[in-house]
Amino acid sequence: MGFILPSPTNPREHARALISQKENIEAELDAQFSILKANNIDMITPLVDREGFPRADIDLYAIRHARRRINELRNDYKAVMNEIETALQVVYDPSTIGSLPAASKEVAQHTSPTDSAESLLAFARVDGVAPSSPAAEAGLRREDLILKFGSLVRSSFTTNSLQPLADLVSVNENRELQVIISRSEETISLKLIPRKGWGGRGMLGCHIVPHES
Repeated sequence: MGFILPSPTNPREHARALISQKENIEAELDAQFSILKANNIDMITPLVDREGFPRADIDLYAIRHARRRINELRNDYKAVMNEIETALQVVYDPSTIGSLPAASKEVAQHTSPTDSAESLLAFARVDGVAPSSPAAEAGLRREDLILKFGSLVRSSFTTNSLQPLADLVSVNENRELQVIISRSEETISLKLIPRKGWGGRGMLGCHIVPHES
C-alpha cells in the first residue's frame, strides 16, 4: 500500500506536506534497505542456493517483504516528487497555472499572478563556486547574475530570502534545472544538476546571495 497524497489546500501548506511525505518515504526506504544490508543481500541477489532450494542462512520472509516494500516506495517517491515539482511551481511561479491539472489549479487559487515585466530581472548573484562542483560543471562563475532558476524568477521571491531556491534544489536532486544568467551583459542559459557526493557541501557547490537591480 502506497502513501496517500494530501488534498490541495493552501499552496504553501500543500508543498510543505508533500516535502514532509517525501522525507518519510526516504526514511522508510533507508529502513527497508537496512534489512537487506543486514542479510548481505541487494535487490537482485538470488534467494535460492545452487541446487535451487531456499537459502537457510538468511531471513527470507523479511527480505521478500523488504524488496516488495522498496518497489512500492520507489513508485510512491516518483509520484510525490512529481507532485512537489508541480506544487512548487504553483507557489513560486503562478504563471504556470494555465498548463497545470485541475487539482493544481485549485491549489493555485490563493496565489497572485506573475509580473512578466520582472521575469528576466536578476534576483540573485553567485558569490563563489567550488571547483569540481555541480555549479562549476554547469558553467556558473562568480559574479554571475541569476535571472531564472528552474521555474523561479524575480517575482517568485516576496522577501529578501532565497528560500524558494533552496526548496527547489532540495526536491530536484539528480534532475536537470535550467539556469538563465547574465554575465558581462550577455544572457546565457545553463543546465545545472543538483547532486550530493561531489566532494563538498550542499548539492550545488556555490554560494548564492540575493541581488537587487
